[in-house]
Amino acid sequence: MSAITGEWLNAVGDEFHKPYYSKLYKFISEEYSKHVVYPPSEDIFNALHLTPLDKVKVVIIGQDPYHEPNQAHGLCFSVKPEVDIPPSLVNIYKELHDDCGCYIPDNGYLVNWAKQGVLMLNTLLTVRAHQAFSHKGQGWEQFTDAIIKAVNMQDRPIVYLLWGKPAQEKASMLNNPKHLILKAPHPSPLSAYRGFFGCKHFSKTNEFLEKNGITPINWQIPNLKK
Repeated sequence: MSAITGEWLNAVGDEFHKPYYSKLYKFISEEYSKHVVYPPSEDIFNALHLTPLDKVKVVIIGQDPYHEPNQAHGLCFSVKPEVDIPPSLVNIYKELHDDCGCYIPDNGYLVNWAKQGVLMLNTLLTVRAHQAFSHKGQGWEQFTDAIIKAVNMQDRPIVYLLWGKPAQEKASMLNNPKHLILKAPHPSPLSAYRGFFGCKHFSKTNEFLEKNGITPINWQIPNLKK
């Protein structure tokens, strides 16, 4: 696993010394040595590497990484450039188009958001190939809760996009009056029609940021093919 540095290390570094993390580290090390695990180990903390704590403007909370080859790279909902766009992200793009007029890009690589301050955090940071939620209950939940709590303590306006019940359960940790919490059904094809479509979370996020004197997010993901 690549190291966490900077403000993130100051904020959550104590977690590394707790008994649960020792067990988690041992479990993850064994999983990578015996099985195919996603994302690649060097990408586990990409959400933190690409979005430093002091740059976080928006938090999107996912569940566990994609579990098929070449998809996961450490950002929730995002896939590597050469991979087909997954169904939930297809629906996110549809809502972006209807809400903000963004064109539908030819890829699902969301690094552009992360670099603008969108923390794209899964509650579980690893998964065994072809086995969704296979690393559930091993300690990642406690670690990512510590990350969410660290963001909650930031003394500036931040937006949380909580899509689906598992993400919305994190709302109990969010009590900072400077922050905005937006909830909607998950963008999965199973639930998007229940209210994710039409939620206008992207425009609402930018309205809130602009109202507080913060540069809004450019939600347009550029095409990669010429």
